[in-house]
Amino acid sequence: MSGVAHPPELAAADRQRLGRRARLLAAASVTYNALEAVIAIGAGLVAGSIALVGFGLDSIVEVSSGLVILWQFRHSLPETRERQALRLIALSFFALAGYVTFESARALLRAAEPEPSRVGIALAIASLAVMPFLSWAQRRTGRQLGSRSVVADGTQTLLCTYLSGVLLAGLLLNATLGWSWADPVAGLVIAAVAAREGLEAWRGQDCC
Repeated sequence: MSGVAHPPELAAADRQRLGRRARLLAAASVTYNALEAVIAIGAGLVAGSIALVGFGLDSIVEVSSGLVILWQFRHSLPETRERQALRLIALSFFALAGYVTFESARALLRAAEPEPSRVGIALAIASLAVMPFLSWAQRRTGRQLGSRSVVADGTQTLLCTYLSGVLLAGLLLNATLGWSWADPVAGLVIAAVAAREGLEAWRGQDCC
């Protein structure tokens, strides 16, 4: 995100149009991720899957990120809220990373054995299909606006794509080969990526 360049001065009409697009994309992200969170956390609790619960919590983080963007662009001068928006997004990443790290480490130490989850596998596949397109649109809009917070929101959506792949691998290994350790290991990968993106968002605010 540190590579987000300031675009040439946009006409007021273009800025308003891009601002509306940013709000629509944020609203779409909030809607999808709210549904994703409910399904993932519910399925994770039933199966005892740390990776699924962590994925659902990441969806909640993405909901909060989308809400931050909606809050930012309700202001007549959204760029004045850029630093605050990035700070809130970064803190949500750090909270996710801390929780999932703790739960994954505890699961590994206790040698917990999660049940296979067909619902979780289907959800991971659906997210792999949806998230790349939404992320591309968000990051493109953010760059056109010169908004680091909108790009950060799109990066969170891209993160969801990567995490969907990690989640799918962990769930499939557990379901097909009985590798129960794959689930908390997938959770640790989710936590590490979340922490990295939190640092990127936090550093980005210093450039605003």
